[in-house]
Amino acid sequence: MKRLRITYKWELIIMLWIAYFLNQGDRQIFNVVIPLIKEDLHLTDVQLGLVASVFTIVYGCLVPFGGYMGDFLKRKWIILISILIFSIGTLCTGFSGGVISLIVLRGITTGGGEAFYYPAATSLISQYHHKTRAMAMSIHQTSLYVGIVASGFIAAYIGEHFGWRMSFFTFGLGGLLLCIYLFFRMEDTPQEVKEEERYSIGYVIKEIFKKKTVWMLCLAFGGMCFVNIGYVTWMSTFYHEKYHLSLSTAGFTSMFFHFAAALFGVLIGGKLSDKYAQKRKTVRLETELVGLLLGAPFIFFMGYTSNLYVSYVMLALFGFFRGIYDSNLYAALFDVIAPDLRASSVGVMTAFAFIVGALAPLLLGYLKTDYGLSFGISFLSIFYLLGALAVFVAIKFFFLKEFYEETDS
Repeated sequence: MKRLRITYKWELIIMLWIAYFLNQGDRQIFNVVIPLIKEDLHLTDVQLGLVASVFTIVYGCLVPFGGYMGDFLKRKWIILISILIFSIGTLCTGFSGGVISLIVLRGITTGGGEAFYYPAATSLISQYHHKTRAMAMSIHQTSLYVGIVASGFIAAYIGEHFGWRMSFFTFGLGGLLLCIYLFFRMEDTPQEVKEEERYSIGYVIKEIFKKKTVWMLCLAFGGMCFVNIGYVTWMSTFYHEKYHLSLSTAGFTSMFFHFAAALFGVLIGGKLSDKYAQKRKTVRLETELVGLLLGAPFIFFMGYTSNLYVSYVMLALFGFFRGIYDSNLYAALFDVIAPDLRASSVGVMTAFAFIVGALAPLLLGYLKTDYGLSFGISFLSIFYLLGALAVFVAIKFFFLKEFYEETDS
């Protein structure tokens, strides 16, 4: 029998999939055990929202540097150091005794460590995948969905039975073990930019932002991130309090229906956009537009309805169209960015989006106190509509003039 051999470019996707699984899993642990932390450490909703917001601000401020380093330094080592730092941060968060230590260990250490992973990872994927770029990135993106769903359930279960601290200890240790494996297995891939050709930070920012399409994609991603960060921070608590679900059930269902549907959406969006991208240049942006525009109504109704099962259906439909948008999140950006600036462009766009999104947990903490989470969750739909408008403007006025013609490799 002939032995099946996986080429390195797909083996890389598998390794990065596992790394991103833990990246997102570490991020979700805090969100699902919020009620346990609140009770144990006697914190307010606003303080808990502040911890999540600090995490996102730190991530947003540091990710451009991660992108810049990803274009000019060894990406294997950036990825390894990133995993090492955010795993240590996650592990140590389990020792937190109050809001200050949560901010330092969860917000700064974990958030700062995670900031350096994604730009380097997507740059590596782009280097190995050209014709299969959207599909490869879509497969990588599914680890976000699986990571959030699985970690939400596992962390909540561990928290209910062994205490919330054990959730952080478990995932932190898992990341450290992954570091050891990747150290020996990942290849030290050559950079696409030679050392003598490195650009200054000022030049990089100027080259990226001279494209008006990038401005519009940043605005769209900012709207999407505002919704996503607010949703993943508070949805488990929303189901736990509004429908009186157990913590593990709320943690699982609040993420499962959304991300299971998103997994189908991202693969469908990636496959179709790859298929038609050679014939229709705007197809990646049009895919994003469909995802944002059609996802908005379901965000509104998943918070507005008083029926749990209707909310589940709305949550799933929101997830499906979120996946459609995600399938071309960076593939669309790369349509206007040259290869030697792609990690930097990922860092810049991600920074903008996460700094905007950082306001969501804190804002929903205030809205929860004054108006209730049902109002807060429904309110998020406005930001999807604003994102859709930004993508439409890019398609209509800028994209075709700024499209980067790339030869096959």
